[in-house]
Amino acid sequence: MFRGLDPGRPDVRYWFTVGGGIDDDEPPAVGAAREMREETGLDLAPESLGEPVWHELMEFPFDGRWYRQDQDFFLVRVDDWDVTYDGFDAIERDSIDGHRWWSVDELETTQEEFYPPELPALLHRLLDA
Repeated sequence: MFRGLDPGRPDVRYWFTVGGGIDDDEPPAVGAAREMREETGLDLAPESLGEPVWHELMEFPFDGRWYRQDQDFFLVRVDDWDVTYDGFDAIERDSIDGHRWWSVDELETTQEEFYPPELPALLHRLLDA
C-alpha cells in the first residue's frame, strides 16, 4: 500500500491500495495492469489478473475537488517485489510519500487510516477461499 496525503490537507496521512483511473474504453483489467506497472514497476499481463474480486462506488475529496468513482479491485499474489516510483506522474510524486507491505493482522490492529476500510474483511474472505 502507498502512504499519501491530500495536497489540500497535507497534515492528514493515510494508506491506500495501488490503482488509479482508467482511460475511456479501457477494460478494468487493462487499466489495473497499467496502473500497477506505472505505480510499482510490476509488469503483469492484464489476463493474469482474472476478474475483479470486489467493486465499490467511492466518493471523496482530493486537492479541493470532489470525486465520485467506481473502483474494481483485483487480487495479485507476488512472493516479493521492490517497488519503484519511476512511473509516477506529478500528482503522485507530490502526494505519495511511502509504501509498505501490510499483513491482514497489521491492518486489523493499526491506528493508521487506510482505504478501503473494508480491506481486512475482504482479504480474509479471499485468502480463506
